Amino acid sequence: MAGGYRSPPLPRGSLQPVGAGGCSRTPPPPVCRTTVAGQPGLTPTLPSLWLGSVLSKEMDEGEKPARKGFGPAGEPRERGAAPHLGSRLSGPRSEPSGFLSPGLCPADAQPTAAETAVWNPVNAVLEEAQAVLAELQSYTGAGQEIREAIQNPADPRLQERAWGAVCPLVAKLKRFYEFSLRLENALRSLLEALTSPPYAPTQHLEREQALAKQFAEILHFTLSFDELKMTNPAIQNDFSYYRRTISRNRINNLQLEAESEVNNEMANRMSLFYAEATPMLKTLSNATTKFVSENKTLPIEDTTDCLSTMACVCRVMLETPEYRSRFTNTETLLFCMRVMVGVIILYDHVHPVGAFAKTSKIDMKGCIKVLKDQPSTSTEGLLNALRYTTRHLNDDTTSKQIRALLQ
Repeated sequence: MAGGYRSPPLPRGSLQPVGAGGCSRTPPPPVCRTTVAGQPGLTPTLPSLWLGSVLSKEMDEGEKPARKGFGPAGEPRERGAAPHLGSRLSGPRSEPSGFLSPGLCPADAQPTAAETAVWNPVNAVLEEAQAVLAELQSYTGAGQEIREAIQNPADPRLQERAWGAVCPLVAKLKRFYEFSLRLENALRSLLEALTSPPYAPTQHLEREQALAKQFAEILHFTLSFDELKMTNPAIQNDFSYYRRTISRNRINNLQLEAESEVNNEMANRMSLFYAEATPMLKTLSNATTKFVSENKTLPIEDTTDCLSTMACVCRVMLETPEYRSRFTNTETLLFCMRVMVGVIILYDHVHPVGAFAKTSKIDMKGCIKVLKDQPSTSTEGLLNALRYTTRHLNDDTTSKQIRALLQ
């Protein structure tokens, strides 16, 4: 139908958008249907665009509001149904609320009393994240001072000038690195809260909407940080000069005051961090993989279903004109795209066969297409993240069509 919503065909076993039925002048809201181990699961609908504020669910006729998960030995276990959510689920708004509105925290995405123990420390980290991004955006580097020092190695004045310019910048890079460790802990606490028994992942996303919003904000920050880092070669140049200088000083038995703040051991850890094209994303991917491996009694589906549901919601919102028309600024679109790419990469790192296989619950063709439909200036960094920071893109299970889409 011209102008109507049309979802691309999805591989078997993925989150399937289906029509809600009935005749209407506007397209029916799509539904992301999740199945776990062949069992019908929760069916969250998207008419009010969940993403931090609304993730309502419709149950198939005769379907019980429960989900079966599987323990480490493969035995089924029952999962309880989500309780009634009452007024926390609001109706459609002019623009999607919740974590799709950067800088806006609507009342229905505020933490409940049960969420505050996790929400408060994560919120402190997210507040710091804004300062980190601002510092990174204003990072200009010491390129001129370094060039002059290298070109005039016998001039102690220029050597001192370059060292004086680089040291405060390296201290800033150290703060970024140390923040990545706090961000890792924040992500882990959210994963624990959004996957813990007795609720299924989609039930958690309904119940703990404020925590789901924070999860998305972490991914938004992560992709934003890495995009800025990738386009700022001064970071690597400054840090490389710093390391060369302290190495030369060590050979000459010299000890500079700045080394007490960023010593050789810290410099080694920072070097590994900044050597990554997307250091923050790499940190979160490792943290998610570690979370799954350390929680052996928790079915891996609890984590991957949470991630695939978020990816599905983001994709549907981006590709559906009815929903896109509610967005009032480009930052909202970027937010949604970054969250979608972030959860895809985390999914690909923790799922045994990854996000690109036919059995994946993420519609990778649809996700890539919706990115490519945007201006390249907005999405090239996100497409590169899919190309170079995923684990399974080059596996034999990845179709040639998907690989071609990412070329």
